[in-house]
Parts: sequence; C-alpha cells; structure tokens
Amino acid sequence: MIKQIKTFVQKEMLLEWRNKNAFNSILLYLVSTVFISYLSFSLKTGTLHPDVWNALFWIILVFANINGVAKSFLQEGEGKTLYYYMLCSPQVILSGKLIFNIFISLVIAFVGFLSYAMIFGNPVANYLYFITTIILSSIGFAGVLTLVSGIVSRANNSTTLMAILSFPLLLPTLLLTIGISKNAIDGIEASLMNPKLLTLLSIDIIVVATAYMLFPFVWRN
Repeated sequence: MIKQIKTFVQKEMLLEWRNKNAFNSILLYLVSTVFISYLSFSLKTGTLHPDVWNALFWIILVFANINGVAKSFLQEGEGKTLYYYMLCSPQVILSGKLIFNIFISLVIAFVGFLSYAMIFGNPVANYLYFITTIILSSIGFAGVLTLVSGIVSRANNSTTLMAILSFPLLLPTLLLTIGISKNAIDGIEASLMNPKLLTLLSIDIIVVATAYMLFPFVWRN
C-alpha cells in the first residue's frame, strides 16, 4: 500500500510539473491579490493594523487554496476514475491526493506569506508559532478540500458546489487559525498558545479521519 501511495504521489507531481500553467496561475492569483490589497489599503490608510494584516492574510490563503487544491478530483475524467478503481483501494487514492494537496497547500501558504510580508511588512513576533500555525492550517485546508472535491466531483456545476460546501467546513479551522496567528503576532507566551495549537491539531486529525471514513462510500458510488 505504501508503494502504491508513493507511486500515486509521484504521478500527481509529474502531471503538475508537466502542466505548469495550473500552478503558475494560482501563484499569479496569490501575488496579484496581495498587491491589489496593498494598493487598496495603502491609498486609504498608509499602514495596516496587525489585526487587519492577520485577517486579510488568512482570507487570501483560504481562497487561494480553494482555487488550487479544490481541483484535485474535479480534473479527473470518468475513464481515469474507473482505471484507478480497478488498480487500487480508495484509501490509496485518498492518501495520494491528500499528501499531494498538503504539499500544494504548504507551497501556497509559504509563497503567500513571503510575498505578503514583503509588500505589507511583517509584524510577527513569534515566528515558531506562526509557522507552526501555517503548517497545521495547511493540513486542515487540504484535508477538507480533498474530501469535498471527491464528494462533488460527480455532481453537475461541481465548481460552484465546491465553493458552497467547502467554505462552511473551512470556517472553524480559519477562525481558530486567525486567533492563534494573532497571538503569535502579539508575542503571547507559549503556555497560553499551546492549548489552541493542540485544538487545531485535533481538528486536523478529525478532518483526516472523517475523510478516510467517508471517502470509500463516495468512491464506490
């Protein structure tokens, strides 16, 4: 099973490497959104309050992930899906997609943070907790979007349905992430932040476990 998952992840990366237009468009969307936000806020205030900096950063990342990670199952045709069905178990398919989507989500997050910090400035006081929050939130975003992508891939108007279903499921992770990252920006002591990080980790585990329980039923349909 591990060998099959490794092969599936390599296949996903090879396809993404050959079709660079898809990923490049996401990065272009990310950087252009950050720059447009900078023009909008700098013309009005000249500076950006840390609370606004934090909230705007995560909103941009959420929609960049929806555009980048959500295409996971939506781009698979019926013939390819049937071929996968005959080759391996649904757990292998989900594991391969999930690992690849976590990688994509992390790339989006760190590229977004670097470009955002360069343009808006960087008010983060505790980098360790901020980076940890980025990693845990990327896992949560990828888990939710991978599962929802698999569910809506067989529906009509799947792109619209993807946005409608994914955002409410992403909201708990997003709200908790905004709170933790705000504490990291303010430099609050670690003892006060650890419980929230454990809560975020617990949400990630629940999301991944739910995906593994539900996906086999979706896959059979």
